[in-house]
Amino acid sequence: MNLRLIPRRRMAATPLALALGLLLAASASAQVYRSVGPDGRVSFSDTPPAAQPPAPRAEAPAASGNNAALPYALRQTAQRYPVTLYTSSDCEPCASGRKLLREHGIPFTEKTVGSNADVTALQQLTGADSLPVLGIGQQQLKGFSATEWTQYLSAAGYPAQSQLPARWQAPAPTALAPQAAKPAAAAADTADAPAAPADPLVTPRPTATNPAGIRF
Repeated sequence: MNLRLIPRRRMAATPLALALGLLLAASASAQVYRSVGPDGRVSFSDTPPAAQPPAPRAEAPAASGNNAALPYALRQTAQRYPVTLYTSSDCEPCASGRKLLREHGIPFTEKTVGSNADVTALQQLTGADSLPVLGIGQQQLKGFSATEWTQYLSAAGYPAQSQLPARWQAPAPTALAPQAAKPAAAAADTADAPAAPADPLVTPRPTATNPAGIRF
C-alpha cells in the first residue's frame, strides 16, 4: 500500500493563512468615515463622527414694503440708495422728474410740499427753496435735469431699463410734514366739558344826554 506523507511545515501554515485571510476580509469590510471639524479641517476615521446639527443657512434680510417684490439686485440697490422725490402741485419740472423715474423703473418715495410746515421741513432737510429735489441716498439734486439725474441713478447702480414687476405699484405721495392729529382723548374731554356760563347782560343806564341808553 502506498501512503502519501504531508510535510509538517505545510500543515502548520494552514492556520496562519486562515487567520490572515480573516484579517484581510475584516479590513476590506471596514467603512471609512469622512468628517469636517469646526475649523474646516477634513479627517478620515473608521469610527463614525458624532451627530451634529446642520449649520444654519444664511439668508438675505427680508425687504419691507413694496420693495419686497423687487428683483434681488434692484432691491439691494434700493435699500442702499433709496430714492425720494420732493414735489409740489402745479410744478411742471416736478412732473417731468416723476415721469423720468417711472420710465426708468426707479422705485421711489414721493413727498409733497404744500404747507408752511412742509416748506420748513424741506429747507431743514435739503436747504432748497425750490422744487423738485431728488434724493439718492445721501446725495441731493436740486432742480430737474434729465442728464444729471440719469447719471447719478446709474452711478448708484440703478438699471437703465425698467426691471419692475408688472404688478408693482409705487406708494402714494405723502406730505413731507403731515399735520399731527388731535388726540382723541383730548377731543372727547373738550366735548364733554360743560359750557362756560355766559356773562350777565348789563343793561345800559339812561343818562340826561342819552335817554335811550345806547352804547357804542
